[in-house]
Amino acid sequence: MVLAPPAAAQEVQRGFGAVLRGLDKFAGEATDIELRPGESAGLGTLTITLDECRYPVANPASDAFAHLTIRDGEQGPPLFDGWMIASSPALNALDHARYDVWVLRCITS
Repeated sequence: MVLAPPAAAQEVQRGFGAVLRGLDKFAGEATDIELRPGESAGLGTLTITLDECRYPVANPASDAFAHLTIRDGEQGPPLFDGWMIASSPALNALDHARYDVWVLRCITS
């Protein structure tokens, strides 16, 4: 039996915010959104809140991941509450008929 060695964890750093991209699939319009932790922004009927953004210390331009809460309007249960990964947006995606949201990068300074 062959066993794989344990995976090495990457050291990560918290960003000062995140740059997201929102797409209105009906209108065909993409919008970049900059958020700081705790801030919210609107995309059509959606309210997007950034909890935090992290990135690998060794390569800040690579694989950012952000914890987002997305609601349809200001109230009600979240449509999405979790981590999105810039390099794999389909891995944990918002499921909405009209809008797509994904992480581009963390703000590092």
